[in-house]
Amino acid sequence: MEASYIKTERNLTRGAKVVSALFTPFSIPFLAFLILFLFSYLSMLPLLYKLIVLGIVFTFTILIPALSIFLFRIVNRLTAQEMGQRKRRYVPFLLTIISYLFCLLLMQRMNMPWYMTGIILAALLMMTVCVVLNFWWKLSEHMAGAGAIIGGLVAFSNLFGYNPVGWLCLFILTAGVLGTARITLRHHTLGEVTGGVIVGVLSVLLVLHPASNMLFRVFLF
Repeated sequence: MEASYIKTERNLTRGAKVVSALFTPFSIPFLAFLILFLFSYLSMLPLLYKLIVLGIVFTFTILIPALSIFLFRIVNRLTAQEMGQRKRRYVPFLLTIISYLFCLLLMQRMNMPWYMTGIILAALLMMTVCVVLNFWWKLSEHMAGAGAIIGGLVAFSNLFGYNPVGWLCLFILTAGVLGTARITLRHHTLGEVTGGVIVGVLSVLLVLHPASNMLFRVFLF
């Protein structure tokens, strides 16, 4: 009985690690742009333009942050568990924020539509809130990313006039699986997981939803 319990626990831990690796928060902006280019009227844009935008987003939101954090770990000889400690989370956050800032500035220089640059701005706002709250509370950035997708679906459904219920069901279920994985791995508590979702949803709605984004559109776009 004990051996069966240990085997089950190992399988759950292995599955939780796979889920956490698949739904990394770095991939959220790229996924958002990919969905827009595939399932909205933006699919009519020239293929070269879409590839350029996706290349920029991939480079500045996935490749550069992941590479810089990897090099930081190597130079300081830190394990993944040590990187997860609250006091060591600031450097990865700051490296990611700097890369996202460059992405935002580049997209503005290219005169991209406000709802495209708004995706990056929403991610920046989300990470900034996580950095500030990290002084007291180790919020889950994985769940903040999941919350950002949910908030983005609501915001873009108002912008483009589509029914988001099906997508919402899918991503809420995915967020539940991801949150369970983070708790199973003992990286976060239930409160930290829930708080991450709330921060992600609110950050995106403030920047992108037509009912609340007027301030950002006037001063930043």
